[in-house]
Amino acid sequence: MGIAVWWRALALGALAVVAGGAQAAVDMDDLLPVDEAFALRVHAPDRERIEFDWTIAEGYYLYRHRMGAEAEGFPADGLQLPDGKRHVDEFFGEVETYRGRMRAALPGNAADGREQVVVRVRFQGCADAGICYPPQTREVSVALPAGPTASGRAGFAALGRSLLGAGTASRGVADALRPQALPLPEAQAFGFDAIADGGDRLLLRFVPAPGYYLYRDRSGFTVRGEGITAGSPRWPAGVDHHDEHFGNVVVYFDPVEVALPLQRLHGDATTVALTATFQGCQADGICYPPMTRTVEIAVPASGTWSAPGEATTAPPLPGDEPAPASAADDDAAGDPDNAIRETPPAPTAAAAATEAAEAGTVATPARAGGSLAGALLLALLGGLLLNLMPCVLPILSLKVVGLASSGGSRASARRHALWYTAGVLVAFAAVGLLALGLRATGQALGWGFQLQQPWFVAALAYLVFAVGLALSGVFTLGGSIGGVAQSLGSRTGPAGDFFTGVLACVVASPCIAPFMGGALAFAFASSGVAALGVFLALGLGLALPFLLVGFVPALADRLPRPGPWMETLKQAMAFPMYLTAVWLVWVLGRQRGVDAMALVIAGLALLALALWWFERQRWTGGRAAPALALLLALAALWPVAGVERFAPPAPADAADDSGAVAYSAERLATLRAAGTPVFVNMTADWCVTCKANERRVLSREPFRDALAATGTVYMVGDWTHTDAAITAFLDQHRAVGVPLYVAYPADGGPGEVLPTLLTESATLAAVARAAAGGAR
Repeated sequence: MGIAVWWRALALGALAVVAGGAQAAVDMDDLLPVDEAFALRVHAPDRERIEFDWTIAEGYYLYRHRMGAEAEGFPADGLQLPDGKRHVDEFFGEVETYRGRMRAALPGNAADGREQVVVRVRFQGCADAGICYPPQTREVSVALPAGPTASGRAGFAALGRSLLGAGTASRGVADALRPQALPLPEAQAFGFDAIADGGDRLLLRFVPAPGYYLYRDRSGFTVRGEGITAGSPRWPAGVDHHDEHFGNVVVYFDPVEVALPLQRLHGDATTVALTATFQGCQADGICYPPMTRTVEIAVPASGTWSAPGEATTAPPLPGDEPAPASAADDDAAGDPDNAIRETPPAPTAAAAATEAAEAGTVATPARAGGSLAGALLLALLGGLLLNLMPCVLPILSLKVVGLASSGGSRASARRHALWYTAGVLVAFAAVGLLALGLRATGQALGWGFQLQQPWFVAALAYLVFAVGLALSGVFTLGGSIGGVAQSLGSRTGPAGDFFTGVLACVVASPCIAPFMGGALAFAFASSGVAALGVFLALGLGLALPFLLVGFVPALADRLPRPGPWMETLKQAMAFPMYLTAVWLVWVLGRQRGVDAMALVIAGLALLALALWWFERQRWTGGRAAPALALLLALAALWPVAGVERFAPPAPADAADDSGAVAYSAERLATLRAAGTPVFVNMTADWCVTCKANERRVLSREPFRDALAATGTVYMVGDWTHTDAAITAFLDQHRAVGVPLYVAYPADGGPGEVLPTLLTESATLAAVARAAAGGAR
């Protein structure tokens, strides 16, 4: 399967998701009341055990981690739940769910003399149609069997009264599970609109329907326009509300207007696209999944913008009451590299991610003057330095062999360079535009997003392994060394060069070289045309060394002449490809466990057998041998799709020899509020640059000693899988991918973003500054 087919499959899959979401508009009349969707029965078979029996309607499911129970006068160790079906949930990540019927038990010991207890039950579930009910709490009076000398009939009579809700002061199941009003479609339940309020601010208006409310801390806003991004929203005072699972939150039952400041790199009138993501619930009813609305707004010229590269924010509206802000806000007021930040009380997980990120330095896109020309220059330099990254070295090996095979011919060298450059440019443009398109649909994506997909990692391992086999001579695809990677169906040199350029782009995706971050941030915040220019400049930088060799005779003349040494070199270059395949299989194991690794390794062995058999029999004639080789190759490809059926492995304990703790937005906010310096490392197993930094700096004794001496907490966020909280952190720092390193000072001031490539001296200095209170 060619790389173009993989990208087309990924694009079609994304479109299918979008189309499926568009068709998933739920007919609320078909949604069951909660008591019918999750019918609950509670009883006590003896005085040491209370049993729970849920009958779950077809098309509905319960979350395991959302269930709990306790009873006054019945000391217990906690609700005992069976294992559920593992599932990667859109809202909660890796979870276990129950369908059909589920039984649980609460073992304990009833106090002497008690004839009944009131059991408090908590649970939450969803419908397959895409609607989740709010967290449910039931207080059920449960009769306890009498002691050894009492009549058993009294216990059953009390149980019957509790189930009917009669004869007791407490509510029975029939009372607790009373019907609820059917919910409205989301467009009717939550109205939304936005207008420009001058050239430096947008005014957003939310209109919840009567009986509905909107969460303040479950919202996010993105402004896309050339040179314009969003600041932090300024919400008016809301209603304090205690949520069973999320603690104290702020909600709005009435229409609310929110001011959204704009950060501008120019003062011209323009049109921007505002994307608002928010969430709300029906009072005593369902909670809607996060909703996204996008509107285009004509923004007039700014009246306050002054100099290029300086982001401006609008003054507050009369009557605005922003949420309490951290001390960092005072420092950020005069710092153009920092956006306005707000710190809502008792944040939810999603809100805390935004809060924690906003409390740090947020770099403005394209620092080189904030212009398209500056972004293009950064992209060109970043692509050039990308050649030095270890993830690109195997592809450089292929090009060394390919260029050497030209035999010094200038025309041949130019042809190699041009076709390789064409492959790089086409691949970078395709990857960039696909990422922009998926981000526009609300997907949480960044640079290297394709390596978060296990099927893509497996497919790339197959491709690299096959190229290694070709270099080793197991099979041949053409008569020249330059045609090693000719899997596009042609045996000419241009096809091989073009495909090598595509492969260079794909394998380079785990790496972010210096200067790339600012350029890519500019691309993701700009128009499609400007973004395309940035990605093409990035590709041109990657291909530039080979263009120079092809078009500068002095450099071409320095290439070694063809000779017998080339076959030895070609075979030697196979081993970096094998090592790359080993690394990719390791990444897959981190994503889907050792079973997935074993499946893919078996597939690779079968692929090697198919290619070896094909090469061995290709010259003997007959159709049976090639047909058998084709069948073996098709069977070998099955694991590429099969890895998706494996559940992600259980996360390991975050603490290790370095004392690292897992990233949590809530914990970061708590540590910052307590005056503790924090060093945040956002990484991924497939990120080669991340692993190089960790080995050279972050896992060594000097860094650990600095953490211990300064009392700095080392927090690690793993972006190997798609993670909405980490994506929010990256977005708030204008980072398009990992690695990202932020040192938060003890005084609550803005965090310091470190360079992509770490040095030990710079990292230790940043830790010392954070411990000293952020002084630089």
